[in-house]
Formats: sequence, structure tokens, C-alpha cells
Amino acid sequence: MRISTIQAFNNGVQGLQKNYANAIRTQEQISTGNRILTPADDPVASVRLLQLEQQQNVLGQYKENLTAAKNGLAQEEVTLNSVNTVLQRVRELAVQAGNGALSQADRESIAAELGEREDELLGLMNTRNARGEYLFAGFQGKTQPFVRQADGTYKYEGDEGQRKLQVASSLTVPISDNGKKTFENVINAGRVQAAVTAAPGSTLQVSAPLVQDEVAFSGANPFPDDGVAVVFDTANQNSYVVYALPRTSPETPLPDGGGTLDADPDKADSLVFRGVTLKFSGVPVGGETVQLTVDATQQKRGILDTIAQLKTSLQGPASGFQVGDAVAVAITNLDHGMTTVDSVRGEIGARLNVVETTQTDNDDVGLVNKSVQAELRELDYAEALSRLAFQTVILEAAQQSYVKVSGLNLFNKL
Repeated sequence: MRISTIQAFNNGVQGLQKNYANAIRTQEQISTGNRILTPADDPVASVRLLQLEQQQNVLGQYKENLTAAKNGLAQEEVTLNSVNTVLQRVRELAVQAGNGALSQADRESIAAELGEREDELLGLMNTRNARGEYLFAGFQGKTQPFVRQADGTYKYEGDEGQRKLQVASSLTVPISDNGKKTFENVINAGRVQAAVTAAPGSTLQVSAPLVQDEVAFSGANPFPDDGVAVVFDTANQNSYVVYALPRTSPETPLPDGGGTLDADPDKADSLVFRGVTLKFSGVPVGGETVQLTVDATQQKRGILDTIAQLKTSLQGPASGFQVGDAVAVAITNLDHGMTTVDSVRGEIGARLNVVETTQTDNDDVGLVNKSVQAELRELDYAEALSRLAFQTVILEAAQQSYVKVSGLNLFNKL
């Protein structure tokens, strides 16, 4: 085969360029520490690295969300702890107000502190987070959730939404609780109303009914939906029986509702019927009827409204069972309110545990991702240095052979 001089030169130059490029590429790998300099070096590994980098970016966003969730839940938990502390003090004041030996001035003094605690609770329920949004307004973060009306009652202006953050590929964590669920949906112990039909000459008085046992009230043998009638016997005026409403003929009294008052008119007697407590005072003459019905509009009562009503009752002159009724309803409702708040605090604690474990899981996934990225991208220095030494020898040999071949000439033989 005939090889021209120009062809020999071109082949030599191409060989030098190829060997030089191989050596330079290896040198760049060593200087950067990366095995893959361009996608063409390893297309499959390049695609996998791109996927891992995208997943790592998503994990970074999840980490920010977890931090935000943890901060928000921690602030809510601290706020509810303060609410619980105030409610405990309000309950102590309510118990103190139930002392029958207190004067009107004493009750007004308690009412004054109740007013201060009421304002403190209102401020806590309208707490804002670091972004200036109300914690307990649901989705209406810019709207003040609790507003005092002109008549002293309170209105919830937020909604029932619950804000959430995604903290993993298939996991979202609630980071707030609306005020209606936390402070308004409190079972009202005073939802049963009493209507007395008195007989001529009767001095019988009854207290406001109080639902003290929620289990008995709505259990297997619940309080009748339409209410009951307590009827005093005309033959024995101190005895009474209980009928379910509506009354029918012939009537059959409920077996667990009858009773007899004692002979002391100055001592209050109690009727406890399926979770409802009712007190009697005075002297019946027989024929009196007390109807107990459930007010469907009073099933729930907010914590602030409970305190406001107790304060109002203490500020006015006391008569009959008025103060005792207000105190009894307030204490029971406050207990229900603290139970509700504690329930929400328990949910917050569970969410914080989820945040902590999810953060650990995400960190573990991130470490695995980085390990896989390192295996795909990082250079094996021992292998690269050995390869560079070998490529250098080849390059030097190619250079020397090129010099010798390029120096060959027929004229040297003449």
C-alpha cells in the first residue's frame, strides 16, 4: 500500500491530537474531582444525577416547610398553654364566687378580675404569627377572628379552615386550628331550659337545669329529645314523678325519675335525672309542673361568652338561685372548655412528633441521595492518576514516533 507524505503527516497529527485530548480530559477530571464532565461522558448516569438533584431540591423545600410547621405549631402550643393558665384562674374565681357568704361588693370585685381575664383571653385568641396572620382565624388569616359585640357577647369572624403544609411526597401536616373548633365548639351545660307551672299558694322555686353528666345525658338510656315534665302529686305535695314529653293518656311515669322532697323548706333538694341536675326550694302544694326541654340553639357556648355571662351575673343583685345557677353553669362549661383546649394541644403534640420524625426521614433520604450522587459523579483518583500516567506515556511515545517518521526522506539516502 502506498502512503503519501501528507497522509503520514495527517495520521501522525491525528494520533497526537487524540492522545493529547485523552490526557487533557483525564487531567480535567482530576482537577474537578468529577468523573462526568459532560452528559456525553455517561448519558445514563447524567439522567440519574439530574433526577437526584431535582429530588434534593424538593427535599430542601420540604425542610423549609418543616421548619415553618414546627415554628407555627410551637407558637400555637405556647398560646394555648397561656389560655389554659387563664382558664384555670377563671375557674378558681368562679368557685370563689359560689360562696353564699360573699357580699355584693365581694362579687363585684370578682367580676372586675373576670373582666380583666376576659380581655386577656380575647388577646390570646386573637394572637398573630410572625407573618402577621391570626393563628385561630382558619383560612381568613388577615381577619380578626374574635370580635366583642355591643351587647358584650362575642362573634367568631373566621372560618373553619385548617392550613396545611406538605412536608413529604405524600404527607401534609396541619399547622393551625381554627378558633371555632378550639374555643367556640364547647358543650354548653346550660342547654336545658325549665318552665314552671305553679299552683295557687305554692312557693316552689327551681334552679336552672344543669347537664353535669354528658355520658348519662346521651348514653344508652338518654335524656328524651322532647324533654320531660316533673309533676308534683296533689295527694302528697312533696312527691313528684317524671313523664316524657309529649305527655300521652294514659301516662306512665319514667321509672328512674320519681322522688320526694324533705320536709325542710329552707334546704334545697336535688333531682338528678339522666345527667341533668335540678334543685328545688320552697314548699310545693301539689299540682305544680316543671317542664325540662333542650334548647337546640344553645348546644354550644364559647369560652368568652361563658365568662361574660358569669361576670354579668355577679355584677347584678343576687336573687334566688341566680348566682348559684350562673356559677354552676360557668364551672361546668369552663371544664368543658379546658378539655377542648387540652384536646387541641394533644393534637399539636402529635403533629410536632410527625414533624420531627419526618425531618429525620427526609435527612436520611438526603444522605442516601448524596451518596448515590457521589458514586455516579465523583472520580476514583487512584484509577484516574494511573490512567493519566499511562496516557502520558502513550502521548510521549506518539510524539517521539512522529518526530522520527516525519524525518524520513529518500534524499537522505542519496
